[in-house]
Amino acid sequence: MTLRSNVYIVPTNRWYIERTVWLIAGIVLLASTALALLINRIFILGVTATGLVSISVAFTGFCPVGNVLLRLGFTPMLGSDQSKRWYFMQTDKWYLERRIYLAVGFNISVASTLILLYSPWVSLFTLFVGGAMVWFAATGFCVMANGLYWLGAEPRLAPDALPSARCTECPKSDECLGGHPILAREALIALPK
Repeated sequence: MTLRSNVYIVPTNRWYIERTVWLIAGIVLLASTALALLINRIFILGVTATGLVSISVAFTGFCPVGNVLLRLGFTPMLGSDQSKRWYFMQTDKWYLERRIYLAVGFNISVASTLILLYSPWVSLFTLFVGGAMVWFAATGFCVMANGLYWLGAEPRLAPDALPSARCTECPKSDECLGGHPILAREALIALPK
């Protein structure tokens, strides 16, 4: 892995499945943590469920929320081509965004267990993660994503390949992330003369 110094920001020009999943997961984390602090600690199981689903998505690519969003008309940016009917995130390599699903899932699952068994003060961590996920969805900037990016993890939602890494060979040329030759930026965006 190559160390980098620039900032990694995901595309925010539209609401694609993965970006919307980050928003929904962040809201669930914030709501579950608030309910656990204000009403009953058992509500922290919403955080646990979110964490376990996130780990499952990292390993299998299958995302229940992503499938609901697909049915509602959202399109994926990291979707696999293995099925037209179901949404599966690409699982061919451990790219940056897939590592985020795994790391966040593990961290919030452990934190939710610590909240139940040890101290409600650990909920500060789940509140931070929930807020960071909402911020990530809204602005495209994530602290963890940048940490992984600086350490050399390769992103699929690459900011230098925008708009949407369009290529010459894919039928989904407006969203191709498959590593095919990229069209020249000038060919993608008609610049006014």
